[in-house]
Amino acid sequence: MIYLPAAIIGALWGGFSARKRGGNRLDIAQYAAVYGIGFGVLGLIVTVILDRTII
Repeated sequence: MIYLPAAIIGALWGGFSARKRGGNRLDIAQYAAVYGIGFGVLGLIVTVILDRTII
């Protein structure tokens, strides 16, 4: 269950990154979506690896 917090953290990071770069609302939404999906996929991979190695 690491993917859900990872996706949320990624979306927040993407949104703050776009705001820091001076983006408008659509830029912030796009960065948040892309970072959220990316971090969610990485979190899913980590979850699968941990599940396979621990159990």
